[in-house]
Amino acid sequence: MSNLSQPDRILIFDTTLRDGEQSPGATLNVDEKLTIARQLARLGVDIIEAGFPFASPGDFEAVQKIADQVGTEDGPVICGLARATKQDIEAAGNAIAPAAKGRIHTFIATSDIHMQYKLRKNREEVLAITKEMVAYAKTFTDDVEFSPEDAGRSDPAFMHQVLEAAIAAGATTVNIPDTVGYLTPSEFGTMIRGIRDNVPNIDQAIISVHGHNDLGLAVANFLEAVKNGARQLECTINGIGERAGNAALEELVMAMHVRRSYYNPFLGRPVESDAPLTHINTQEIYQTSRLVSNLTGMFVQPNKAIVGANAFAHESGIHQDGVLKNKLTYEIMDAESIGLNKNQIVLGKHSGRNAFRSRLKELGHDLGDQDLNRAFVRFKDLADKKKTVTDWDILALVNDETQQAPEHFHLELVQVSCGDHSCPTATVTLRTPEGQELTDAATGTGPVDAVYKAVNRVVNIPNELIEFSVQSVTAGIDAMGEVTIRVRHENQVFSGHAANTDIVVASTQAYLNALNRLYTTLQSGQALHPQRDELATATL
Repeated sequence: MSNLSQPDRILIFDTTLRDGEQSPGATLNVDEKLTIARQLARLGVDIIEAGFPFASPGDFEAVQKIADQVGTEDGPVICGLARATKQDIEAAGNAIAPAAKGRIHTFIATSDIHMQYKLRKNREEVLAITKEMVAYAKTFTDDVEFSPEDAGRSDPAFMHQVLEAAIAAGATTVNIPDTVGYLTPSEFGTMIRGIRDNVPNIDQAIISVHGHNDLGLAVANFLEAVKNGARQLECTINGIGERAGNAALEELVMAMHVRRSYYNPFLGRPVESDAPLTHINTQEIYQTSRLVSNLTGMFVQPNKAIVGANAFAHESGIHQDGVLKNKLTYEIMDAESIGLNKNQIVLGKHSGRNAFRSRLKELGHDLGDQDLNRAFVRFKDLADKKKTVTDWDILALVNDETQQAPEHFHLELVQVSCGDHSCPTATVTLRTPEGQELTDAATGTGPVDAVYKAVNRVVNIPNELIEFSVQSVTAGIDAMGEVTIRVRHENQVFSGHAANTDIVVASTQAYLNALNRLYTTLQSGQALHPQRDELATATL
């Protein structure tokens, strides 16, 4: 690279595990975060923002484990978020310490409305804190990122002054967040250009951007920022995140991949250059999208760009005819380029444990003996029910096994009776946390409704079902069905996920998964997600 502010490619900073996890109901446990982090490393992201270490012991543990197990010498930079306070920065520094390449990302608000009503500090105080805290972060790692929170509504002259001070104190990346998703592309581009023109030492740092999708403009804003000098993009898988979410990684990467000739000149490259603009392995995009969707319980809408179920589907007869003759008539990219058509048959009912383990490793899962044994038993059962078992079936099965909440209530039996001339009735038997086996029955508007009413009679935990979605893993009448549900209890949302060839069984297991998460929270007496309590309301 010619200098820090103009690297020869776009750096991808993934904040799925930090900002993405702040989506209501998307909370992940430590093992689930580690699973996603490993897949992000395979995807090829440059930086993983693994969490907010000071927020809770659980978040600290997750960042530390990811730093230790994913932050290898040839792996991504592992980043921890910290407010501009010594306790936050110290927690982040200790959490990222095991990583070969660690980063602290510290921030403070610079908009007048945030300084007056949230921080209750004036400009001079914010400027002094910036200098002191960036310098303090520098004592833990050479890689320090600084963000002026709510940059989009900050006075440009003051923000430029703060950025200059942060870089002088040691920040090697300055991130410009559109915290409330307010800006339009032209405004965002102008803001980035203004920073390049008015911050004297900007050549000593990389300009990064972070933005929310409240007006549906996040990806467009980022692409305009690239044209004006931004060289790091902070994004999430499937665009998940607070409120309307973040800029979607897959959309940014594929926009620059497909329209490479358009963006090449902005990076000082010849128009015809074939060199990738990012280090992302695009063939891992679809698998990463599904993993994040499954583990967070956040369903990907069918018409979602790049990774939605309809992204490469053609209903119109004219479109179908054109695609059959030549894909380029209606497709600007191949499904294979994002890893969509890798669902080849790989194993059957006669396959052994070693072959199963080897295939899992190829798919990115290195399970311990106990998890492997459970997954293998389910694989053999699946292979008996299906004529063909695909990679996607195996991934759904393994994801289902590895993302379960602590099993306080265990499903022993579920039976349903339904039809167009009968009253849907369900009987369930559950093993309670005390080891009792309790059976109850209920009727409902359909078999799943009846099951959920019967489960509620046994579990007896007040909750409101707010989302229920089903999708098939592959095509065919014998396809596995994946069920994702979300329940609400006292303004907290809990997600559950399960996969099974029997959709009623999958629905029951998904519901119990969510209720077990709820029960865990009630037992602990703590808020499920520490990033949404008073401790850490000032996230980007």
